[in-house]
Amino acid sequence: MSKVLKLEKYKVYYKTFSGVVKAVDGVDLEIKRGEVVGVIGESGCGKSTMAQSLVLPKPPMFIVGGSAKLIETIELTEIDNRKRKEILLKHIALIPQYVMDALPAIKKIRTFLKDLANDKGIDHEKLIEMFTERLKLVNLPSKVLDMYPIELSGGMRQRVVIAISTLFNPDLLIADEPTSALDVVTQRYVLELFRDLVDQKIVGSLMFITHDIASIRQIADRIATMYAGKIVEVGSLETVLKSPLHPYTSMLIKSIPTIEQSYKISKLSGLAGTPPSLFNPPPGCRFHPRCPFAMDICRKEEPPLLEIEPGHFVACWLHTRR
Repeated sequence: MSKVLKLEKYKVYYKTFSGVVKAVDGVDLEIKRGEVVGVIGESGCGKSTMAQSLVLPKPPMFIVGGSAKLIETIELTEIDNRKRKEILLKHIALIPQYVMDALPAIKKIRTFLKDLANDKGIDHEKLIEMFTERLKLVNLPSKVLDMYPIELSGGMRQRVVIAISTLFNPDLLIADEPTSALDVVTQRYVLELFRDLVDQKIVGSLMFITHDIASIRQIADRIATMYAGKIVEVGSLETVLKSPLHPYTSMLIKSIPTIEQSYKISKLSGLAGTPPSLFNPPPGCRFHPRCPFAMDICRKEEPPLLEIEPGHFVACWLHTRR
């Protein structure tokens, strides 16, 4: 199966007045064609930075090094923003975290599409025709074309953004916290829509970024856990949820209530401490200050991300021999 995205030692930092923030610091991750990979982790771990940097990095964000290869031929760390805009929507597309602000408030959807057509150098009537067809897929009426974003509900605005992001059937669609502002009924519809987009090959693959493990359960084929700028565990949905190897992944899963959970029988467990500062991350494993299993080596040496069993990778000295 071909790879839609391959990240190797990928690094993205921010320049600030207080110093350099190592937001994404040596990430290794692969996404194969036809799969949904859920990226989970608490706020501030670098998920959104990784997503934005792959599409269109903007100052103070800057790519430090490593490799980010799209469809095995496009090295995203070596192209300029002009080239990035050329491949945007055609090969890679992003549904941003704050989707409510993704569309210009003072423009009707039709006007926005005309501007997009001019930017892409295609006939605007053709683009509007494509969009009208895509509206059927997301279950919206064509009258949306002549409405302002403020006239649309949150769920409708989300579906408009999905329709625009998938107009050119991109190889990789990145959805960053796409359901966080939606009610539970709309959330389920949107999750099913994302899964259908991949299954129907309208998009090649999906990177689904969230802190909500309940959403991941409904949509993902594989899970990648991110902590303090690094991927610490990757595996199939079933394997990671049932047998997580990294202590951080395990604690994340235990902090989420399930239907079977009874407060009297089993209380939810929290995660002690706070994430480390990415201005000056701790040496060794970045999770060691919060980890109940930390050993001396964890405080001194960074564990590599290794395949412990087929398809299941973890960066943890508990499961890795030196």
